[in-house]
Amino acid sequence: MEINATFLGQAVAFVIFALLCMKWVWPPLMRALEKRQQEIAEGLAAAEKAKKNLELAKSGSAETLRQAKQQAQQIIDAANKQRSQILDKAAQEAQAEKSRMLEAARSEIEAEKNKAREELRAEVAALALAGAQKILLEKADAQSDRALVKKIADAL
Repeated sequence: MEINATFLGQAVAFVIFALLCMKWVWPPLMRALEKRQQEIAEGLAAAEKAKKNLELAKSGSAETLRQAKQQAQQIIDAANKQRSQILDKAAQEAQAEKSRMLEAARSEIEAEKNKAREELRAEVAALALAGAQKILLEKADAQSDRALVKKIADAL
């Protein structure tokens, strides 16, 4: 290979070009690369932070959901307990009403029975008096007395 002026001119031009590039082109390129590298690192850090926040939110939502389910179960249990109390109270009141009604019916039946007895006694007494009156008015004969008593008994 021969070294001539063209080669030296090209070498000098390349060195000048390289020096100019290192002075004015290279620093802005490096700044742009460093800036881009920093933005990527910040983006990755933000993504990692968002991932952690998401996990925290998931665990927080799971805890909130568990608490909500627990509160719902407590409300359901309280409602069931209150329902049972209301049903028990209603059953007791119904039993008391039943007892009261039975007692009133028994009292009414007893009163009606006593009234019927009194009416029957009054009728029997009236019939006995009528029978005795007829016997006394008729002649006193054993045969006629038996017939009259039988007639009165048939009337009863």
